[in-house]
Amino acid sequence: MRADRARAMDELTARGLGPGRLVRFWLLVGGAALGWGMAGTALDAFEGPGDPLTALLAAVFGAVGLGGVVTCWTFLGAGARRDRTTRQLLADWAAVGRAHGFSAARWRVPGLSLAWLLSSLVVCGLGLWSSLGFAVTARPGTETYTDAFFFTGLGVVLWGAGLLGAAKAVGHHRWAVRVGPVGETGGVKG
Repeated sequence: MRADRARAMDELTARGLGPGRLVRFWLLVGGAALGWGMAGTALDAFEGPGDPLTALLAAVFGAVGLGGVVTCWTFLGAGARRDRTTRQLLADWAAVGRAHGFSAARWRVPGLSLAWLLSSLVVCGLGLWSSLGFAVTARPGTETYTDAFFFTGLGVVLWGAGLLGAAKAVGHHRWAVRVGPVGETGGVKG
């Protein structure tokens, strides 16, 4: 029973907070930001007088950019749903054997949880700076509506992604607190 529990919790922890999962998450966020950048660049092409070829290329780049944003956010949303299931399974497996003194402290992984939280807070800050910072520094006649649309949208993309990552870290921390302090077995006291 201990070996099965250890294998299951190792796998669930890697699926939830593993370094590979962190890299995939931030690659999807980067893809969404890149897609938004392509859409913003396409909007810039429509500001001045232009030729039909420029308009056609801008429309294609805009469509590809928006498609990238939608695709990345679809995968991020699916990951959030999967994380909820993973967290529930982790809690269930941690409960197995607790009455017999099997500790789940090994799977608390505070370093990975902290990495998720800190990187998410940095991205939230960048999102706020992008949208609110642009609004504060905008000057009439120098910035356009397209610039406002781009920076505000980029801020929303970054802010939303940062909140997803922070929610994951906080959810794991809440589970780790329920597991108990390091070294506590949560079992029957003799």
